[in-house]
Amino acid sequence: MPPAEATPPQWDEEILAYAAQVFQCARAGDAETMRNLLARGLPANLTNDKGDTLLMLASYHGHLETVRTLLHHGADPNRLNDRGQTPLAGAAFKGFPEIVSLLLEKGAEVDLGGEDGRTALMVAAMFNRRDIVTQLLSFGADPHRQDAQGKTAQMVAEAMGAAETAQQLAALSSP
Repeated sequence: MPPAEATPPQWDEEILAYAAQVFQCARAGDAETMRNLLARGLPANLTNDKGDTLLMLASYHGHLETVRTLLHHGADPNRLNDRGQTPLAGAAFKGFPEIVSLLLEKGAEVDLGGEDGRTALMVAAMFNRRDIVTQLLSFGADPHRQDAQGKTAQMVAEAMGAAETAQQLAALSSP
């Protein structure tokens, strides 16, 4: 006899509204409310329907104190969302060097990427974020690492017209 399929939980409107408020709190950077919710038992690695954690949303939207609060309460800086993106890549994409530093200091894997193999360095390079490229390299990012299509950070920078970053990365390969 095949196992019975689990019935998905039926959430009432109040619970759904509360969940929406929690994720909005992370997006908006309300560190104090987040701190209170985490102290009362809110899971630090709570994810939404796209696999985005609270940390991913706070990192992507540039909320340093909220990121710090979530990490302090055990949020995983290496948790990928459903698109294979990390909080580090989100902060690199949006150009938040303080958050990049904090995530790296708290254990974010510098070369972690999803199935597409795209790392935070590649994301920073694509958008000409030279300061973040420098940060990531100082934390050991591999400039020669290739994504699933065989492209390095320099190659994606060139493809996106990020000439300064492409030159910065090319200089690492020069004798």
